[in-house]
Formats: sequence, structure tokens, C-alpha cells
Amino acid sequence: MTVANELKVSIEGMSCASCVGRVELALKAMPDVSDAAVNLASESASVRFSGAPDAKAVAATLEQAGYPARVQTVVLQIEAMTCASCVGRVDLALAAVPGVLEVNVNLASETATVKFLEGQLSNSDLLKAAAESGYPAKLRDAGETEDMGARKEAEARHLSRLTLFAAVLALPVFLLEMGPHIIPGLYDLIDGSLGRQNSWLLQFVLTTIVLVGPGRRFYLKGFPALFRGAPDMNSLVALGTSAAYLFSVVSTFLPGLLPAGTQAVYFEAAAVIVVLVLLGRFLEARAKGRTGEAIRKLLGLQAKTANVVRGDDIVEIDVDELVVGDILMVRPGERVAVDGEVTQGQSYVDESMITGEPIPVDKSEGALVTGGTVNGAGNLRYRATHVGSDTTLAQIIRMVEEAQGAKLPIQGLVDKITMRFVPVVIGLTILTVILWMLFGPEPSLSYALIAGVAVLIIACPCAMGLATPTSIMVGTGRAAEMGVLFRKGDALQGLQAVDVVALDKTGTLTEGRPELTDLILADRFSHDDVLRLVAAVERDSEHPIAQAIVRAAKNEGASLPNTEDFTSITGFGVQAVVEGRTILVGADRLMAREGIAMGKLDTAGNALGAKGKTPLYAAIDGKIAAVIAVSDPIKPTTKAAIDALHALGLKVAMITGDNRGTAQAIAAEIGIDHVVAEVLPDGKVKALKELAEGGKKVAFVGDGINDAPALAHADVGIAIGTGTDVAIEAADVVLMSGDLRGAVNAFDISARTMRNIYQNLFWAFAYNTALIPVAAGVLYPAFGILLSPVLAAGAMALSSVFVLTNALRLRMIRPVLEETAITAAAAAELRQIPAE
Repeated sequence: MTVANELKVSIEGMSCASCVGRVELALKAMPDVSDAAVNLASESASVRFSGAPDAKAVAATLEQAGYPARVQTVVLQIEAMTCASCVGRVDLALAAVPGVLEVNVNLASETATVKFLEGQLSNSDLLKAAAESGYPAKLRDAGETEDMGARKEAEARHLSRLTLFAAVLALPVFLLEMGPHIIPGLYDLIDGSLGRQNSWLLQFVLTTIVLVGPGRRFYLKGFPALFRGAPDMNSLVALGTSAAYLFSVVSTFLPGLLPAGTQAVYFEAAAVIVVLVLLGRFLEARAKGRTGEAIRKLLGLQAKTANVVRGDDIVEIDVDELVVGDILMVRPGERVAVDGEVTQGQSYVDESMITGEPIPVDKSEGALVTGGTVNGAGNLRYRATHVGSDTTLAQIIRMVEEAQGAKLPIQGLVDKITMRFVPVVIGLTILTVILWMLFGPEPSLSYALIAGVAVLIIACPCAMGLATPTSIMVGTGRAAEMGVLFRKGDALQGLQAVDVVALDKTGTLTEGRPELTDLILADRFSHDDVLRLVAAVERDSEHPIAQAIVRAAKNEGASLPNTEDFTSITGFGVQAVVEGRTILVGADRLMAREGIAMGKLDTAGNALGAKGKTPLYAAIDGKIAAVIAVSDPIKPTTKAAIDALHALGLKVAMITGDNRGTAQAIAAEIGIDHVVAEVLPDGKVKALKELAEGGKKVAFVGDGINDAPALAHADVGIAIGTGTDVAIEAADVVLMSGDLRGAVNAFDISARTMRNIYQNLFWAFAYNTALIPVAAGVLYPAFGILLSPVLAAGAMALSSVFVLTNALRLRMIRPVLEETAITAAAAAELRQIPAE
């Protein structure tokens, strides 16, 4: 049994008694730890504190000792959260459970992601804590991805029925009480036909049905929260409508209890407020469903069935039944079920839904295919290599969900404000009522009631809670559709502080493998003949440069003859006899050794070398025939991407192992600002530290294979994936297209999303800052303006709808380089965003 000041923790990596000793020493050395007992058999420790247990400190201590604690992560679906103060209360309740390391509550997705020490608590402890805080929760399975759109559509349908029913009942109430102020003569008509008392009785009946029926949800949640000392938005609505309703009931049935001249009814305020708040909730539910549209689209890409080869038959089975090694068939126009390797057939596959690239990709034997992509006109057979939650698509969905549930640094400030907001509002309401009672005109009680209810209703902090998470959800979802995956949501904000973008050269700026780029001939030699003979000599070599020459010859359809007397001349090149002719291929020093005059090709070779290319020379029967240039070619889109990064106000650096001359030549060609050359593979982190001197923030873009240390060290690590290699743990952002344009899109989406967040926060805070005093009656002494509670309810509902609608504009973001090069003016506008 775990005592209050004790933590149980499971530990990784212990294998002997000395491990146990080191772990015990580390734990006992912690401040406030009175005792620690480590058990090798169960691979666990019991840590007793003299005060309150500190799970984060235990986890950090074990990590530093080299024996990390086992940490479990669960996602809870939270019910009844309606505003920012709800988020804060759920966060506090879950964080208070002993053993919890981190809590991230998201109002937009209505989830809580909780990390905790394995062995200290169970999922039921978290569910109990959430329920006791007034927000029941259920556990979402680890591999489960919820279709939030469908859930929100169902909720919207239910709310639309409630809203319609309440509106039908509230309309007569509104017309009976407010109609005479709008329509001349209506007061006399109502007074002459129904009479004032009967009119009030009818309003009482209709309003009671509205409050007890559609409005019941506010009271069942609001008053318990208020009594727990943790009021939320529902508490404000419940208090405001109850005050208006009860005052009206007393005026109708017990008027003698009120001072003379103060009898009045506000049934229409109570009923219409419920209608408007329900309407706001309905619009919110519809908009929230659309914020998760990216996840919904990704879920739609998952195949439900697959055609599996069983002997001589093709059997259709559920995709969940597939195992690694199954041979599958995909017919023309069908969706690839899971990741795999083609074993037979040839076709073009549309991978745009994964990489964002619109051009179909040629697939033949040995090529990799990705689940969710669409086959073209050919038949393919492929062997399943990843199934279930291991597929690329499943990883993408998981990454998008994690990014959408992230909490940006700016959200911490919002949470601190909103946690105290509702109690402050209730205090302001009480103060407003007191001031009106003391200094207001007669009937001061009625004025006090109107002002107090208006303050309660208009101050609901829904918009504050939705401002950040909705923009994150839509922004990261749209980014995923464009092939940009934010693995860590806080990279959205981190990108805005970046000053320098450091680029790895090989595989990032370049294609990642050498290609033949130039073939300059001496007089009386033909292109086809020289290339064919040289490629025949190089065919048996495994050197990348040799393979580039052979590949170029085959791409031109050359038939390579056999070679004789092949000789490798170490440090110089190769020699062979082909079709009776002696062929030499190598560096300029080979030609000099053999006494072959290079003539004008010597100058041409030097010029190619100055451009960062590797020149080779070919001689046939003792005469110079050609200079051949091989290089790792710059990707066609690299120059435009760097220009776009410059337009965004960023400095661009290149980190490469090339010699400085070659690196400078490449940098000059594509517009690099700063070159860090001759860097060994383990020296990239040091290069990043140098770039960061003076407090600069640095983003590093690498290919994600051998750049993990640099990606992890950079302020923001951006990994260029290959379309299938998306599980790059060190990176904050993954570019699916394998193209530097994705980095430009990442910065652009980040800028637009952060600008959207600041717009939402400005609206939410400005709305409350401006309208709470108006609702309290600050304009009444000078202008005679007093805000009606009905108008306050309408304004409150509209504020949330505005925030959601503004966030949904992010769905219209287009890739920067697909449409037009970003202009300096547009870039400057995007950079007008504070980093913090």
C-alpha cells in the first residue's frame, strides 16, 4: 500500500547489485528524501519523502544516474469542458495525483495527455481525479485515433435540437416583454387582451420549461462547480439566469417582498440567454469538428481491406489481420493497404496525400510503397513490411495528433490568467450590484440586477480557452496535408524566434548521390562513343563516381561492351581494353603520368573544378578524348527555397564536409550567406554552437539519417524525410517531400499560425477588457447606456464563434513556392510577430 509521502517507480537498465546500489545512492541524495529502497527483482524503487513527494525530481535524478524511470502516457477524453477555466481545473486536478510528471489539457480537442511514473498509479486514479474535479473522463486506447469531426457533428445535431426547442419557447416571452418597446401600440394590445399579470404568468411557464429543459445542463454543471469553489463558465450562466429568473418569480408571485416600484420581470433575459448560449455552443461544436478535418482526411486514407495472395488465390481480408511478410496485390486505382516492398509489376503511384508532391512516382520491383497512396494503371504485388500502428500513415496521424494537442509557451500565461478569471468576475459582479444599489437611480434594485447579470454573462472566458488550441489544430493539420509534420507543437512558436537556418548539404541541398553533369569532348570524338566506352570500363567499380557514369550511359540507352585487361591504378584511375582500344579514365595526374597532352580540356577541367564538380579525364589509344564532370547535383528547387527563406528575413548557412573552395562555389551559385566547410560528421553540433554566438536562434535542416545530434541540438530541428522515413525522433519538424521547399512552408505556416493565435488572444482579452466595464454600467452616467443581458449573451457567443472562424481561415493556407515566390512585403508582414 502506497502512503501519502511515498512514490513507487519502475526503473529501466538495472542488471546487478551494483546498479541497485547506484540507484539507491542517487535517490537518497535527493533533498527531502528520507528513505529509498530499490528492488532488482521487480526493477522498482520505493522513495519516501519527508514532505510532499516530487515525481519530476525523482524522474530527473534517475535519468541523470543512467537508470531512467519507466514513464507511461495516456490520453483521456474529457467531458464537460467549456472554457479556459475548465482547462485549468482539469490540469490542476490531474497534476495533483502523486506520480504525474506532465499534464497537457486541450480545450479544442477536449483531451488531456498525461505522463506519469509507471508503477505509482493506474489509469483509474486519473479517471477518478478528473471526475472528482467535475469533469468526467474516459480512457482513449493508445492506438486509437478518434474521429473528432463525427463526434462533434453528433453533438452539434443534439445542440441544434435543444436550441430550436428553446428558441420556439423563448420567442413569445421575448415578444411579450420586449415587443412593446419596439412595436408601437403592442403594450396596449397585450394589456387589454391578456393583462399584465397573465402575461407574466405565461412568460413564467415558458421560461421555466426553457430553464428546466434545454437550460438544465448549465445548472447541473455550474452550481456543483461553484459549491466546490471552482466556478466555470457554466457557473456564470447559471448564476446570471437564476438571478434574473428568481427576481422575476418574486415580482410575479410575491411582489410585496420588493420595494415599491421595483417590480419587474426579466423572464425574457433568462430564456434568451439560454437560447443564445446554446446557439454559441452549437456553432462551436460545428466549428470544432472542422478544426479536426486534417485528422479526418488522414483517417480516410486508411484502407479497410486488402487483397492478399494465398497460394494461387487472391483473398480479401480486413487490413487489421495483415502481418509482416504477407504478399499483397493492388489493382489499378486501388489504395495501397500498408507499407511494403514491390515484388512484381510496374506502375505509377500517387503519393501526394503523403508527401504533398503531385507527380506520381514510378514503382517497380524493389521499390517501397506507402499505405494510403493510390495505385495508377498497373498491377503491383508487394510484401508487407509495416502493418497496423507501425505504418507510415499511422505514424503521421499520431504525430499530427500530438502536435495538435501541444501546449505552446504562450498558453502558460493564458492559463494563469483564466484560472483566476471566473472568481474575479464573480467578485466584480458583486461589486457592480453593490454600487448600483448604493448610487444607482430608482429602481436601483432593477438596475443592479441588469448590470450584475450582464457582467456575469459577458465575461465567460470561452474565447480565451479556444484562442490557442484551435489555431494549433488547424495550422498543424493543414501543414500535414502539405507534407510538413510538426512532431512537437511548440516548434510552431519556436520557428518564429529563429535567426539563422543552417542547412546540411548532402541530401538536403543536393540529390544525395553523384550524377554525371558534364561531358566535354576533344575534337573528332563523339559523345555516344566516348560515354559508352568509359562506362564499360567503370561498370565493375563500386565507387559512387563510377556508378554515376554507368547510370548516365544506361539512361541514354547505351549498350556496354565487355572489357579486357582491366587494371586499377591506385591513386590515379583505371585502364582497360574495350573493343581493341585502350581506354584510360582518371584524374589529371593519370594523363600527366602517361604523357597525354590535354590541350584545351585542361582549362575546361579546371573550370569545372572551380564550380565544385569532380573532373575526370578519358583518353582513347593515347589521345585525350573528354573531360567528364561528376557532382552531387543541387536539387532543382533549392535556389528558389533559399530565396524564399531570405525573403522571410532569415540568414542561411551551409554546413558541409567539402573543401572550402568547393563549398564557396556552391554557396555562390545558390545564394548561401555563410559557409561552414570541412566539417567532420561529428562536428556539426560545434558548427551550430558557433552560428548561435551572440544569442542567435538556429534551426538546422538535415536529412534525418546521420544528422540526429545536430537536429536535437538546434533550437528547432527540421528533418527532410523520404516520404516513408518519418519516425525521426530527434527532429521537431519532419518534411515528407524530401524537398527544401517544405522548410519554407514550415516557416510560413508557423508565421501564419502564430499570427492567428495573437489575433485570437487579442480579440478574446480585448473583448472582455472592453465589455465588462460596459456591462457593469460605466457608460450609464455619461451616455445613459446600459448593456442588456440578452445582448451580453449574444456578444459572448459571438466571441467564441469569431475565434473559431478566424482559426479555420488557416485551412486556406497554400504552399508558398507552388503559387508564387513570396514577396518581400508579404514576408515582412509575416515576421511582424513577437517571438514570445
